[in-house]
Amino acid sequence: MSVDHDWSELPPELLDTIVNKLINLRDYLSFRAVCSNWRSSTPATPKNLPCQFPWLMLPKNRSNRRGFFNLLDNKLHFLNLPEASNRRRRCGSSHGWLIIVDESPSIFIINPLTKVTFNLPPLCQLPNVVNFDFYSVGREFTIQSPDGEVYTRNLKEIRDLFIKKVVLSHSPSRDPNFIAVMILNETGELAYCKNGENSWKFIDEARFFAEDVIYFDGLFYAVHKLGSIAVCDVSGDLPKVSFIETPRQIGGDIQYLVKTDDELLLVTRSLELDTDAAYHQLDVVYKTVEFRVFRLVLEGPRWEKVDSLGEKMLFLGENSSLALLASDYPGCEGNRIYFTDDYCEANYDGVNGNHDLGYYNLEDGRIEALSCYPRNSHSMLRWPPPIWFTPNPC
Repeated sequence: MSVDHDWSELPPELLDTIVNKLINLRDYLSFRAVCSNWRSSTPATPKNLPCQFPWLMLPKNRSNRRGFFNLLDNKLHFLNLPEASNRRRRCGSSHGWLIIVDESPSIFIINPLTKVTFNLPPLCQLPNVVNFDFYSVGREFTIQSPDGEVYTRNLKEIRDLFIKKVVLSHSPSRDPNFIAVMILNETGELAYCKNGENSWKFIDEARFFAEDVIYFDGLFYAVHKLGSIAVCDVSGDLPKVSFIETPRQIGGDIQYLVKTDDELLLVTRSLELDTDAAYHQLDVVYKTVEFRVFRLVLEGPRWEKVDSLGEKMLFLGENSSLALLASDYPGCEGNRIYFTDDYCEANYDGVNGNHDLGYYNLEDGRIEALSCYPRNSHSMLRWPPPIWFTPNPC
């Protein structure tokens, strides 16, 4: 004799046990959609989900909808995101938030899932901007270099080329006392601000440590082109900087820092010139050809070459560098580096791009295409190139 079960009447303690074992945002949303009782037993915003597998935010098309490709299920998700219009550029992706700079001096962060936004101090409040005049068309920004040279930049140059990346210390929804650190392209300086402040400050001692910045254990770590690290504590009134001086690390065109559970990694990315014939036009472009990985050994200190990442997967680009374990995501393989194009200085108003992205197999050095972006195919999608985004509903 069969017995019918009313799943909506499961006791609260059992529902708590089930929901606390969920690790995937999609499963969490499906759980809440079963019935009103299950939905009322769980918060709309999950608090205990681990870091989600990154989605690839695709270039903008003609509408305000932005495509986000999920490599785990090969599905494309669309979000209405007019905040990321063609006149704006995103200059970072951190803890599930996008950092977006406008052609005006404004810069803000937004969670694409919740649409919550926070304003950061405008770019005209950087210490090296000595004057901003919106009506001086074509030379709105007057900037002073560290050696005293004064020059001008227009709104578009500031938007597209002045900032390399912005990294956040925390998700602003989890900790409103977050700190943002900005890498400046032109001068190699690091600037920071705390939420609610009206201006940026320079970390003067860490100038030229501008290859990449990450945050962990209450500190920002910035890497120099030659491998040395500046450890920056900006929690107080004035920044405090100490250094990890390593032997010169020669090689690679771009450097990234990645924090895993048990070590600090330095990843170097090598590029080479290539020709790209498309649309009856011959262009010279850069292509990624190799990655090398090193772990920091504090005795010395020194960088030690890593031949295998094991179960680790790295996600590199304009996003805050991220490491995940393949075993936590069914169907994934470790020892891979997923990368996007983060070195292009193309015109963001619309250039047909052959975007340099894919994944690198550290075991044999092969570069493979992502299923949504065949390598060496010519995309008619507009710039900017794709960026990794970690979906975070809080």
